[in-house]
Amino acid sequence: MSNATKTLILATAVATALTGLATNASAAGDEKCFGVSLAGANDCAAGPGTTCAGTSTVDYQGNAWTLVPEGTCAGIELPAAADGTARAGALEALERDLPA
Repeated sequence: MSNATKTLILATAVATALTGLATNASAAGDEKCFGVSLAGANDCAAGPGTTCAGTSTVDYQGNAWTLVPEGTCAGIELPAAADGTARAGALEALERDLPA
């Protein structure tokens, strides 16, 4: 194996490792916040019958989450439900605004 090939392989490995570290660092300090995303804009876990990201079907679906900066979930301002009930994000899945 030539020195140029070895150098390329090593550079690729280092770049891959650095990319992984950067990705983990950007995710650090975030938390799952349930019930705050619009339909189709969740990060994952949209309940039974869905697969993952972008699969929520109801605005503010209680069992769908979005990553938000740590400590901000409960303070996200949301519109009241149609019956006037206040909405708030939560760190656990909620039983509100679920698809019919």
